[in-house]
Amino acid sequence: MLLNDVSGPLAFQQFEKMGASRLPDPERVVLVADHFAPPPSIAAAHGLYEMRVFSERFEVDHFYDIGQGGIEHSLLPEKNLVAPGDLIIGGDSHTCTYGAFNAFGTGLGSTDIAAAMALGELWFRVPESLYFEFTGGGGPYVTGKDFILRVIEEIGVDGATYMAMEFGGEGIYGLNMDERMAVCNMAVEAGAKAGIVLPDKVLSQWTTEHGIPGNLAVAPDSTARYRATYQVEMGSQPLVAAPHSPGNVKSVGEVARRRVHQVYIGNCANGTLTDLRQAAAILQGKKVARGTRLIVVPATQQIYRKAMEEGIIDLLIDAGAAVSTPTCGACFGGHMGLLDAGEVAVATTNRNFRGRMGHAEAEVYLGNAYVAAAAAVAGDLIDPALVTSASKGGSPQ
Repeated sequence: MLLNDVSGPLAFQQFEKMGASRLPDPERVVLVADHFAPPPSIAAAHGLYEMRVFSERFEVDHFYDIGQGGIEHSLLPEKNLVAPGDLIIGGDSHTCTYGAFNAFGTGLGSTDIAAAMALGELWFRVPESLYFEFTGGGGPYVTGKDFILRVIEEIGVDGATYMAMEFGGEGIYGLNMDERMAVCNMAVEAGAKAGIVLPDKVLSQWTTEHGIPGNLAVAPDSTARYRATYQVEMGSQPLVAAPHSPGNVKSVGEVARRRVHQVYIGNCANGTLTDLRQAAAILQGKKVARGTRLIVVPATQQIYRKAMEEGIIDLLIDAGAAVSTPTCGACFGGHMGLLDAGEVAVATTNRNFRGRMGHAEAEVYLGNAYVAAAAAVAGDLIDPALVTSASKGGSPQ
């Protein structure tokens, strides 16, 4: 059971109203300060204070305050709080990210989670399932972000409403765990209850590295029935979701030369070490374009530290990036990177609804870290391949 500093205080209030006086199992409750952390207002500071009070009162050891963790969905796998076959409910719609680890993660309202904390159990309607088989990978700058954008393009933003999305095939099995997080993170953008990657050698290696038993993985029975099955082929060019919907998917070439004022690399599934490495590969030896600003947010303290050890943080700063402590702030338009009217952003986040990252008259394009970094260098949307070819003596024209 997962709560953050937005959903947590609401759940605590409902918990009290239910007359609950104890947690049946505090070890199953995880609290993460990430949305308004560090707090940009007094109200936000009070929400964080309530998290601290609740964790002390009910002896919740899994409380990760400012500086102690990071963004919830990247943090829990690091802390070995996610394993194949787990059922995870979170006060955040992108709890479906845990499907990357073969777990059933789903977002719920604060009242439901309060009831689960009080009782130690909760009911669910078993969802129907959709199966997506990725028959191959894409080009050199195509990542897990593009896989899920391709799926949403295929079925729409309501094509999987209250269904589980199962992902398999050689294409998905070629992605590392970070990129699988990007795939499952946006399952909810198709309306899904959960998104789950079927088990394979990559998952087995991850469980071994984290000391998690290898016999927990869940796979469909041979007689499994699906509402629908899809064969998904990836193109060679990265995709973006243009304003103002994750379902407004286009190839990066279709939106090329769109002026970009801000680039944001971060969020609960795209602030990983893989994303930072991808951004660094584009930004190596280059500078952020004049008139464009680049904000980079490593998803956790551990990712931040590893990026420093690899020299990535220095490279990003040398390029002109502002690198932040882990926070969800800019992703949902809370703080640390809001947009003004008329501004255009490229972000590795998961939503680009009108007003999501600031002013209702701003525009947000969703893309992978290669696409975002290339936009920072060019000052407009561009195929990453053209930026790298220009650095080798070619022309981005």
